[in-house]
Amino acid sequence: MTETKKKFKIKVPNTYLLIFSLLVLIAALTWIIPGGQYERTIVDGREIVVQNSFKYVGNNPQGLMALFIAPLKGFVEAGLIIGFILFVGGAFNVLAKTDAINSLINKLTVAHKDSRLLQKLFIPVLMLMFSIGGATFGMNEEIIPFVLIIVPICLALGYDSIVGVAIPLVGAHIGFASAFLNPFNVGIAQGIADVPLFSGVGYRVISWAISTTVAVLFLLWYVKKLSVNPGISPTYEQDQLRRKNEHFDEVYNNKSHFSVRHKIVLIVFALSLVFIVIGVVKLDWYIQEISAAFFIMSVFVGIIGGLKVDEFTKSFIEGAKDLVGTALIVALARAILVISRDGQIIDTVLYGLSPFIQSSSPIFASQKMFVVQAIINFFVHSGSGQAALTMPIMAPLADLAGVSRQTAILAFQFGEYTNIIIPTSAVTMGALSMAKVPWEKWAKWALPLMIILFILGFILLIPPNLIGWQ
Repeated sequence: MTETKKKFKIKVPNTYLLIFSLLVLIAALTWIIPGGQYERTIVDGREIVVQNSFKYVGNNPQGLMALFIAPLKGFVEAGLIIGFILFVGGAFNVLAKTDAINSLINKLTVAHKDSRLLQKLFIPVLMLMFSIGGATFGMNEEIIPFVLIIVPICLALGYDSIVGVAIPLVGAHIGFASAFLNPFNVGIAQGIADVPLFSGVGYRVISWAISTTVAVLFLLWYVKKLSVNPGISPTYEQDQLRRKNEHFDEVYNNKSHFSVRHKIVLIVFALSLVFIVIGVVKLDWYIQEISAAFFIMSVFVGIIGGLKVDEFTKSFIEGAKDLVGTALIVALARAILVISRDGQIIDTVLYGLSPFIQSSSPIFASQKMFVVQAIINFFVHSGSGQAALTMPIMAPLADLAGVSRQTAILAFQFGEYTNIIIPTSAVTMGALSMAKVPWEKWAKWALPLMIILFILGFILLIPPNLIGWQ
């Protein structure tokens, strides 16, 4: 029986092949779906869609050459994210070279084993922190550096890579999708829909709290199952191999010396993160400034850690080199957006989905808005970009369907739940690649969570329609 099962076991293709296959599919659709275009206008420095301006345009099917050029275009368009990933990889390898992280992980491992309170609070507290980041200042690309730290810690504590990547990735995306003060989705969407900025915060806080609690409980439920049977982990075999190859038993489970130098290195690292958060929130920092901050941090850490110039240079280059595969995944993910945009099918898809929203019930109409936004999010997974594309159309449609614009904005937000799993998200694919978690294994784990979140989104859209939320 075992031999028969092995014989007929289907091997899932690797992440690169899956994304490229998706790219081929989208290219094929540009030959089938007619070209379409909305007119755009600039309002308060933002490009938004003009209502009722859709028109069909000449088809622009993407051929074989366009298919193979798209990854290069994706690389160029995602250049900032790719550069950010390479700089972060280099900086963290310098940090790792000082051995401060190994010493910290050892201390956390011992403390985790000895403290029942830490065992219970480790996952909820960390996920809450990332969710707050997503809900307030739009934490997104910023999660990538944390993956490099949290995954090894989780492996050392007996969890798996799935848990390690889920804490920052699911936490931040849940916060982003149910945000109450996020200027990049709530703020822009409310501005376009002529709704007072950050109004309706009360119900959004409730939605955020419920969404975050559901995500935390789902991960804790998985961890409980994992403790009973580690073999259920989609990454079980590769985690076992990683523990062996990276000598977890030798590095993390013995009483290594936690020196004063290690402590100073970690203090500098922590202060750098605080400085970056302040820069993002108060100084409107984006990827360039954050990348520079990590580079500066690596220099200080290298000096304090006693690394020679050659050691620092070699460590930084090796860290960046290890993430070249991640850079290619990000480029392929962005290529899907490139080819669907060059094929001029994004606006056509939006126009085609718009009549789907009409309903005799405002509740059903808002729920269908949620579904439409989730579909559009596959193509346009930028919160601000999707708001600019869809809200000029969704806001008037909401008026016609008897749905408040406040509720339509919430439906738009919930559509971003799918960022947790869609392979077109550069941040999601980059984080998974850094964690060495294949997308197909992550999707297998995340799919039940997505089903739960969709049901939750449908439920959370009912009260606003009953109370006339404005």
